[in-house]
Amino acid sequence: MTLLSVRNLRKHFPVRKGVLARVVAQVKAVDDVSFDIAPGETLGLVGESGCGKTTAGRSLLRLIEPTSGEVRFRGEDVRAASGSKLRSLRRHMQIIFQDPYASLNPRMSVADIVGEGLRVHGLVKGRRELEDAVRDLLLKVRLDPAYVNRYPHEFSGGQRQRIGIARALSLRPDFIVCDEAVSALDVSIQAQIINLLMDLRDEFGMAYLFVAHDLSVVRHISHRVAVMYLGKIVESAPTAELFAEPKHPYTQALLSAVPRADPTRRAERVLLEGDVPSPLRPPPGCAFHTRCPVAMAHCRTEVPPERRVSDGHTYMCHLEPHEAPGGRSTG
Repeated sequence: MTLLSVRNLRKHFPVRKGVLARVVAQVKAVDDVSFDIAPGETLGLVGESGCGKTTAGRSLLRLIEPTSGEVRFRGEDVRAASGSKLRSLRRHMQIIFQDPYASLNPRMSVADIVGEGLRVHGLVKGRRELEDAVRDLLLKVRLDPAYVNRYPHEFSGGQRQRIGIARALSLRPDFIVCDEAVSALDVSIQAQIINLLMDLRDEFGMAYLFVAHDLSVVRHISHRVAVMYLGKIVESAPTAELFAEPKHPYTQALLSAVPRADPTRRAERVLLEGDVPSPLRPPPGCAFHTRCPVAMAHCRTEVPPERRVSDGHTYMCHLEPHEAPGGRSTG
C-alpha cells in the first residue's frame, strides 16, 4: 500500500535579467524525481547542500509550487487540489522545519503556536479545550505542560524543536516532512529528538520524509534511503542494503566519509574532486561525471539508465551492478 506517490517531480526556478525581467535560464533545483512512501515508513533523503532535498520536500506540500510532475496522497492529486480540498489534505501532511529559532513566531505563546492548527481546522471548542489539547501534546513531545503560556525566547533550541514537533503532531497527520529537523541542534540533543520522532512514528503510525545530510542519523531512523545529486535521485535502496552495498560512485563517496566508532576498521576513502556543478548549467550526460572517479567517455554525453540491483534497490549509472566497485560498509 502506498501513502504518498511522487512521479517525475520537477521544480525549476526562472532566472530573470534586464529591464523587462525576461527569463534567460532555469535553475533545475529538482529534476525528474520519483519515489513512493508507505504508511508508517521513513524515507531518508540525503545529499550535499544545494542538491534539491529541501525544495523536493516543500514541493510535496506545495509550500513551493512544483513546475511539473505528479504528487498523490492517498490517491488524491495534491497538485490539482485547491481551496477547502487542499486545506483538508494539508491537515494530514505536515512539516517540521530546520531552524527552531526562525520557525516559531516570537510573539505567540506555546498555546497559540501548537494550537493554531487545531483552531483553524475547528477541532477544539473554546480556550480551555485548546489549552488542554496543547498540554497533552507537550507531554507527547516530553515537555512540561506548565510551559503552555511561555514564549519561544524562554526555551533552548532542543525545546523549541519539540514545540515545532508538537505543532506538526497537533492534527494527527499521516505524513510529515522532517526538513533537516536535527541539523541545527547539538549532537546529544539530536539523539533525543531522533528517538522522539521514532517513538511518535511507532505510536501514531506516521510516515516521514526525513531530509538530512548526516548519514549516521539517516541510517538510524530510515527504512529506505534515496540519494540526491544535482536535483536527481541517483540511488535508492533499503537502508541496510544501501549501507552494505552502495552501487553509485556518489553514494560510495558519501558513505566512505561517515566516521567509524571502531578505529581498527579502516576503509578506503573515496575523495571527490571539485564542487557540485551549478544547477543553472548542469553537465551533459551523467551530471556526476565531472567528479566521478570511474567516469568513462560516454558518461560525458549519455544520460545513464536506471539499473536494478534487487527489489527496491535501483541506481542511475552506466556501470552494470557487477561492474560497480564493491560496497564499502560503514558498520
